[in-house]
Amino acid sequence: MNKTIDIICIGEVLIDFIGHEVNTSINKTKDYHRFLGGSPTNVAVNASRLGLKSVLVASCGQDGLGDYIIRKLQASNVNISQIGKSETSPTSVIFVSKSTETPDFIPYRQADCEIYETQLPDSVLQEAKIFHTTCFALSKNPARTTILNRAKRAKELGLRLSIDINFSERIWPNREEAKQVLSEYLSYNPLVKLSDDDCFRLFAEKKSDEFIFDYFHSLGANTICLTKGKNGVVVSDVNEGLLFQKAIPIDEIKDTTGAGDAFWTGFLYAQLYDYNILTSITIAQKLAAIKLQNIGKLPDDIEILALIQ
Repeated sequence: MNKTIDIICIGEVLIDFIGHEVNTSINKTKDYHRFLGGSPTNVAVNASRLGLKSVLVASCGQDGLGDYIIRKLQASNVNISQIGKSETSPTSVIFVSKSTETPDFIPYRQADCEIYETQLPDSVLQEAKIFHTTCFALSKNPARTTILNRAKRAKELGLRLSIDINFSERIWPNREEAKQVLSEYLSYNPLVKLSDDDCFRLFAEKKSDEFIFDYFHSLGANTICLTKGKNGVVVSDVNEGLLFQKAIPIDEIKDTTGAGDAFWTGFLYAQLYDYNILTSITIAQKLAAIKLQNIGKLPDDIEILALIQ
């Protein structure tokens, strides 16, 4: 069957208010600039920039910020037919410090978690190749139940699943509950992306790479991608074993927000086209490097084929 959707991204859409001053705490930041945000939203937008057909399943408020979100998504050619508008909750916003390391943030969560099964019928799932979500999206109901139920159906329909385990105790204070929910999602063998920071937050202590890979493989994931910032990337794959790649050196990092999403979009793009894991990491790192040198979204004129060469 000729599928018309490359990737369904289900989860949080929100507004990132990113501080204007670099490496300044939120406490001291005076000016903020408004950007479309939310990890699955970034992946949907990035995928569209690479020429993929992406659908975002998410919810915002019936307000000016919700209108801004829709306008930005349309301008990026993301399919918005599955986006809900809450009649009771405003659009979610997050204030983020601009940082060359891991940014600080304050979340104000409202409509982002109001995702219902009616937003993702089987007829849409059947048209897609990849089903992607995040730990953030799974942290709250009704989105959690919706995503778990639709993920199960996606697996039955033969889609490849994917998750960014972007865990933060500020978003999901109950770690044990988070691990339970993740174990259910990981039983569908998704491609897994996580960072050293995510793992530190999820386990509340530093764990070895070996522990991390064993933990997530045992839950059912075959391919686990652990990003380590300037220390590169390690992938553990049940068939390929351990693969390490150094980070691309960058002279000046302008903004780390969304770099992980750019990385993962590149990885999923490569997997869609059946590239091997090392090539997938390379493409992913090149996209992340472009993002680190740009504030806000990826630039418009990315020549993805040139990057792959």
